[in-house]
Amino acid sequence: MIRAMRSGEESSAWQRVLWTHVAVLFLAFAATNSKAQQPPPSAQGLRIVGGLASVSQYTLHEERFWSQDLRRLSGGKYSASIVPFNQAGVPGQEMLNLMRLGVIPFGTALLSQVSNEYPELGTPDIAGLNPDMPTMRRVVAAFRPYLEKTLRERHGVELLAVYVYPAQVIFCKQAVKRLSDLAGRRVRVSGSSQADFIRALNGVPVFTEFAELMANMNSENTECAITGAMSGNTLGLHKVTNSLYTMPISWGLAVFGANTDAWNALPADLKTLLKAELPKLEAAVWNESERDTGSGIACNTGAATCMKGTKGAMVEARPSADDERRRREIFATSVLTRWVQRCGAVCAEVWDQTVGPIAGIKAPVGQ
Repeated sequence: MIRAMRSGEESSAWQRVLWTHVAVLFLAFAATNSKAQQPPPSAQGLRIVGGLASVSQYTLHEERFWSQDLRRLSGGKYSASIVPFNQAGVPGQEMLNLMRLGVIPFGTALLSQVSNEYPELGTPDIAGLNPDMPTMRRVVAAFRPYLEKTLRERHGVELLAVYVYPAQVIFCKQAVKRLSDLAGRRVRVSGSSQADFIRALNGVPVFTEFAELMANMNSENTECAITGAMSGNTLGLHKVTNSLYTMPISWGLAVFGANTDAWNALPADLKTLLKAELPKLEAAVWNESERDTGSGIACNTGAATCMKGTKGAMVEARPSADDERRRREIFATSVLTRWVQRCGAVCAEVWDQTVGPIAGIKAPVGQ
């Protein structure tokens, strides 16, 4: 057993080394190929690995801030270039490790991905926890001091912003009017806690990467999919599904941070500028995500308020009071329990000290 465990640890270590070399080679390639497309860098040109490509949070806010606003706000003294992390050739689950090593000095990590290795970091977005944006805001505020301390002390990363993506709702080929309708259906999920939520409903979770989602639905391997309301519309899910159940199962949180040494090496005036402006960028991203949740629902259902997406003809089903009670029951008795079982006493302690008081639920004992 010990030998097998060591072998697994060695394999994981070798994978990290391999991905580190891949990332180094990619970043060198990207730097070389971007010279002809970008203006000459100013005295302090930062290289940023940002959030998800194509979504409004990136295209309207992150990309504009780093590629345009920073230069303007600094009077031309500082500039930056940015690439979305899912086009950077870097595996999302290794983002924190690569930032700690300094391979990526400034980067964005999805908590759902890094929590596979560090499950306590996924605490604020466990499936079924946050039924609306106001709750999500309170939960993140309660968790943030722990997140800042943990990233700095254990990972060598300075937390600079927390981003959120639109609500992850349920697209289905056949009608869904209530949670119980998901029993027996194969449902695309993107993480372990989403899978726990679906299993508690007697559904069958199907782990699928976002890039493979449409192919999976078209192959009829999957009957339903949990994904963002607007990103599902962008993919074209409204063309292959008919029913939209709009209970937020989860949202999608990302942290933007800097390698501690890289952060400390910045000029004092640039650090002051970023500390003043990044909270504004964070607020803009959150507001955009809230708007995109409503816009995604409007577009998928063909409402007149659809402005950014493609109008569909899906039928929306909103969660009833009974389903809200069931969501909370499933979260407390199944999702939270299994999450603590996977993570152990550390997660139970973190939960009770941060998010638990906001949710009004204590971590299960003796897991």
